Amino acid sequence: MVDADDVRREATPLPRVEERFVRNHVSYRVGQYVFLAVSDDETSLGFAFPKEERAALVASEPDKFFLPRTSDLRWNWVEARLAALDREELHEIVLDAWRMVVPKRVAAAYLGDDPLSTARREQARDDADGRR
Repeated sequence: MVDADDVRREATPLPRVEERFVRNHVSYRVGQYVFLAVSDDETSLGFAFPKEERAALVASEPDKFFLPRTSDLRWNWVEARLAALDREELHEIVLDAWRMVVPKRVAAAYLGDDPLSTARREQARDDADGRR
């Protein structure tokens, strides 16, 4: 289980990230692009996520992920229940959401020229091992 403080610890060290308080909740942005937002009651986390993949994410774990309110469906955005996430999942969510809004060269420099998240690197490694 993670909380708003864990979100802060994951997000604020990333390059170009600003923490802002907007209408009683905390959001994290790079320039004008918000990539994370903690709900007012600190029970959920909204995060940047590709629109075309969010239905599959929500369907895969409906107790953990849910669609944003109707007015936010136009954005690349999805929501998660903080209590349902572990630290590793939170790390991956924050990093992937940040990568959606930061310039690719900044992400590549921060990640050591490897823009893939930990899970994708592990999957690529597993796939390669399966071919050997």
